[in-house]
Amino acid sequence: MAAPTMEPELAEAHMRGLLAGLGLDVEYVRGEGDTLYYRDRDGTETAVLDLVGGYGTLIFGHNHPDLVALARDLLAKRVPLHAQFSYHPYANELAAALNRVLHREFGIDEPYSAVFANSGAEGIETAMKHAELDRVIRVGELHAAVEADIAAARAAVADGTATVSAEARARLGVTDGVDFDAVVSEIARHNAEVLGRGPVFLTLEGSFHGKLAGSVQLTHNAGYRAPFRALAAQARFVPVDQPGALASVLAEERVALLAPVVVDGQVTLAERDFPAIGAFFVEPVQGEGGIHVLSPELAAEIRAAADSAGFPVVVDEVQSGMGRTGRFFSASGIGLLGDYFVLAKGLGGGIAKTAALLVRQSRYRSDFELVHSSTFAKDALSCHIGIKVVEMLEADDGAAYRLAVERGGRLRRELDAVAAEFPDVVAAVRGRGLMLGIEFHDLTGSTSEVLRDNARAGLIGYLVAGYLLREQSIRVFPTASAAHTLRVEPSLAISDEAIEQFGRALRALCAIIGKADGMALLPN
Repeated sequence: MAAPTMEPELAEAHMRGLLAGLGLDVEYVRGEGDTLYYRDRDGTETAVLDLVGGYGTLIFGHNHPDLVALARDLLAKRVPLHAQFSYHPYANELAAALNRVLHREFGIDEPYSAVFANSGAEGIETAMKHAELDRVIRVGELHAAVEADIAAARAAVADGTATVSAEARARLGVTDGVDFDAVVSEIARHNAEVLGRGPVFLTLEGSFHGKLAGSVQLTHNAGYRAPFRALAAQARFVPVDQPGALASVLAEERVALLAPVVVDGQVTLAERDFPAIGAFFVEPVQGEGGIHVLSPELAAEIRAAADSAGFPVVVDEVQSGMGRTGRFFSASGIGLLGDYFVLAKGLGGGIAKTAALLVRQSRYRSDFELVHSSTFAKDALSCHIGIKVVEMLEADDGAAYRLAVERGGRLRRELDAVAAEFPDVVAAVRGRGLMLGIEFHDLTGSTSEVLRDNARAGLIGYLVAGYLLREQSIRVFPTASAAHTLRVEPSLAISDEAIEQFGRALRALCAIIGKADGMALLPN
């Protein structure tokens, strides 16, 4: 009898090889709470403490029984998963539930319309599209107003009640004696250049908003962004630690249309600010950038600048939202009210793949519903699970939020204790609630070739993760754009025993790094 043949590795074979080299090529077969299980070579299940938490998705842990029961019930009832272009009352129910939480946490009553998607990155791109539709409409209104100004000035010159001022002629580079049509031609030439500009999206240095064609341009890490720069609208990254940086960026991006206006019988030139900024995208806690919490002062500066210049603020709550930091919207903890909010990850409770874009009523363009759609969004299964997730978070007067603060505080104390014991290894502990990061000092200059080479290659966090998985049965990964920082995002049910296990594992790891014993971190 012939031996069975192995299928060739066709599903991201390069990534499989990288995982194998780091000792991370484990196939998990079961998940429950904060635990994942894989089978040893002899078939025995091995438990692993999972602190990755689906990159912030698993606020209730793997396969929460209430959510699993609901999913089974929905499937048993054969709820339609594909009933596009029909009425979805359950989507409206979820939108209403999200509005109730938003209104309570921010103390407002303005409704936010919901547009559903399948992932955080898709939600971000949906926000980009809506913001651009809004901007294009405003550009059209502005252009029409300038054309009306031109017509009014033309009429005044024609009937002799106005002449073009010397100042206007000098600015446009036209001489005395040139007729008004030449003046209009120069105005039109300037305005055409401005009108041809694409939008500029603002975000912060260290940001991460996804890896799709548009969202990747809002992601600060050039390794993800640069190869695809030509594909989509461009972004500018505002420093987070330079006072006045935002004002400087806005001043550099400011452009205006020219409009002729009649004042005291003289045609002068007025500037009409052009909406060059599409939106400002902000993470209240930068997840992939190293778990950095946005300061209330910078949040206030962003909000004030947006209000003054007229562009929307898009708050990316994909990883930080859904109760992880002790509030449903982490932005409410720093006083940042967004014009848009993007939710995902935890909204599906670890069961469904779903996302929601919320847009305040005063900014919402209903025509967007006719030009945007998503095949799998707004289905009955994901919406009902999303409703249940909100109910679970809001139950008992928000007990889940208090638990996130309490469990996060216990975990933070453990990480702080490790940092205090190994100050030459641990550079910082950051975060809020159950969204924490522990940063190691830069190892690119280590005396250990293993540590040095992996640090320079941006793989040091994954090397560390492989050691913790093999030797300590703990699953943890670095943040995507800050390889020296490990993310720690367990569920609300994280136990004291699990926290203490992680503390012991970190101490063992820090001892190895402190001795520059890189070989001890390699797979056998």
